[in-house]
Amino acid sequence: MVGVTRTPLIAGNWKMNLDHLQAVALVQKLHWTLKDAKHESDTVEVALFPPFTDLRTVQTLIDADKIPFALGGQDLSMHDSGAYTGEISGAFLAKLDCAYVIIGHSERREYHAESDEVVAAKVAAALKHGLRPVICVGETAADLEEFGASAVPVGQLRVALEGVSSDAEIVVAYEPVWAIGSGKAATPEQAQEVCAKLREVVADKLGADAAARTRVLYGGSVKSGNIASFLREPDVDGALVGGASLVADEFAAIIRFQKHVGV
Repeated sequence: MVGVTRTPLIAGNWKMNLDHLQAVALVQKLHWTLKDAKHESDTVEVALFPPFTDLRTVQTLIDADKIPFALGGQDLSMHDSGAYTGEISGAFLAKLDCAYVIIGHSERREYHAESDEVVAAKVAAALKHGLRPVICVGETAADLEEFGASAVPVGQLRVALEGVSSDAEIVVAYEPVWAIGSGKAATPEQAQEVCAKLREVVADKLGADAAARTRVLYGGSVKSGNIASFLREPDVDGALVGGASLVADEFAAIIRFQKHVGV
């Protein structure tokens, strides 16, 4: 593979939390906390994924205060427009200056029965509108016991990348379902093993250059006390953070993993 330095990406998935006023308070506190700590924003990319109703508010705040955070949607429709009540088009997200969109999160797969093929269609829709898809893959506890850690996520990613061009900008997020919200994270070694296999899938489907530049994140009970251990692994390029991203001090400590606990 071609040697490429990948800037770590710390992404905060707020899920269905925080109204637009609470969102303003959190973003401001997070920004001030990082400024007070003299955080160097060019060393780590930060992306926030608020609920849809908060996006315009957060975008306005980021623009007005020149806050160095990227913005993303938590999902999108595979369709551009039409009679799809409750759906959000990638075109809408792009108009709000969203850089990213989460696709295939385990909660969408489980609660909304999203298949691998639906995820692939949403990846295509995201790329069509200039959004970088954060493609989530991961195994359940039952999958882990029956197939091992990597078989299911590898299969999910192979389908998600069908038809994707070699120059596409994507992010892959490995989230073992059994770890999400459980307080029990995978070990850094387990995360590295699966993330390395996912990078191999990217290389196989999109080529070595794409694999070298694509960031592979770990998600699942990430916190300030364990983030550095994951980021020491060569194929783990950041984290998709859930609950901890709702607490400004804790999320700031995760973002500052290089200074806070060292790598």
